Amino acid sequence: MRTRIVMPAAILAVIVSAVSVHGSESRPVSTYSIVARDPATGQLGVAVQSHWFSVGPIVPWAEAGVGAIATQSFVKIDYGPDGLDRLRSGELPQQALDAMLASDSGREVRQVAIVDAQGRVAAHTGSKCIAYASHITGEGFSVQANLMEDSTVPRAMAAAYRKNMTLPFAERLLSALQAAEGEKGDIRGKQSAAILIVDSARHEKPWQGKIMELRIEDHPAPLDELARLLRLQNAYDFMNRGDLYSEKQMWDSAAIAYGSAEKIAPEIIELPFWHAVTLASKGQIDDALPIFQRVFAAEPRWIPLIERLVPSGLLPSDSLLIQRILSVAPR
Repeated sequence: MRTRIVMPAAILAVIVSAVSVHGSESRPVSTYSIVARDPATGQLGVAVQSHWFSVGPIVPWAEAGVGAIATQSFVKIDYGPDGLDRLRSGELPQQALDAMLASDSGREVRQVAIVDAQGRVAAHTGSKCIAYASHITGEGFSVQANLMEDSTVPRAMAAAYRKNMTLPFAERLLSALQAAEGEKGDIRGKQSAAILIVDSARHEKPWQGKIMELRIEDHPAPLDELARLLRLQNAYDFMNRGDLYSEKQMWDSAAIAYGSAEKIAPEIIELPFWHAVTLASKGQIDDALPIFQRVFAAEPRWIPLIERLVPSGLLPSDSLLIQRILSVAPR
């Protein structure tokens, strides 16, 4: 059963007006988020946590070499794509935000933050956003929150982001969310979270510049789950790096990258399996066999896959090689 929330008449009137004008685009996604530009790489990102199902498709918006936007509180999704269009056409974040707010009759229940590819920032917290609601802007970032249990949330987020500048960008964004939760976060609790990161430079096709997009749709501890997925993302990034090194026959670098992936996520048996396949396909069978042996012992389901990789060209059509690989499988 859904809990009925009784709101003051003045706030309810504004909400009803916003919904009637914008239809289903207005959703009560009360939350906390950060938009930022990484000064080291120029990457742009948004991270968000909310007590609302599937916040990832609603709040965070970003385009490589253009900007990043969070649209929340009683969400009008238009602020995301329309704001990126305006930044792409050359408007400054404050110009883009002012123009969109001017045409929005529900602006007093909106909370929006924008950062562009140069790190310029603009933010808005409407006067009718549910308390505690506020934002803090800093050099290349903005943190914002509404419907918080404590007014200290944005201050804690900003402090965490500034403190952790030596961390990789995604972990720094996550640290801001964790700091918010450390201040008790959303008064209603927690449900979903997301991180979206894009490249510093524009690409011919916008989706080519997407570096990371992780979403937790519904979870009792969404930030813990987001941290777990971020760890897996890092592991698979090392796997991809290892594959690139292998293509260039940079075997030592490939081994280091594959080893890093396996160290980060030792529970994912598929990572050493493909490491071993790559080594075997490149003639490094003596290095591959101990890895195959470990994989087959842990999960025998990988054994019959070996022969299936030959027609796909992932392993050479060499019966002696295939026999050597299968010889290390448990009897």
